[in-house]
Amino acid sequence: MPIKSTNISAVEHRVEKDARWRANGHRGGVLWFTGLSGSGKTTLALELERTLFAKGWQAYVLDGDNVRHGLSSDLGFSPADRTENIRRIGEVAGLFADSGFLVLTAFISPYRADRKLARGAASDTFHEVYLEADVEACEKRDPKGLYVKARRGEIPDFTGISAPYEAPEKPELAIDTAALDVAQSLAILLDYAERNFAFDG
Repeated sequence: MPIKSTNISAVEHRVEKDARWRANGHRGGVLWFTGLSGSGKTTLALELERTLFAKGWQAYVLDGDNVRHGLSSDLGFSPADRTENIRRIGEVAGLFADSGFLVLTAFISPYRADRKLARGAASDTFHEVYLEADVEACEKRDPKGLYVKARRGEIPDFTGISAPYEAPEKPELAIDTAALDVAQSLAILLDYAERNFAFDG
């Protein structure tokens, strides 16, 4: 996106990334959870946050519903608004990661192009985590009753029903949350986080 502001210049931080990582005991980064509504994004992100925090990590969840109460309260669910929502989150997640946090984002983020932009904001610290439960499995769970409303036509542009979901082609991690329970999925995530973000330098 073009920058409209003028007379601005980037400011270099005076704390090195390695110093932040050493202080935290882990690298900063982004675990970007993507998948259909009901695939387990928020549940697993919150459980991973709780587990990592208990181990002394600086981890924080950015959740789709929470963000839409504040940062993106002016946006709806049209394709353009979804793109802008993910652009904002990608930038925020990148800043968190740069500060040394491990950011766990729980967003449907249905479009590959938007997730690519989010990856660009976090650079090489971005890890896409695909929770690959299909529509049938998610609709059976329907924890918020959204699929029922979508089937009745009460929710327009609902991903998986009346709006598309573009599955990741090469995610860093994929978990079949239709076949695995929360504990099994969490174990995979914890192992992945420790292998990719632990820092003992």
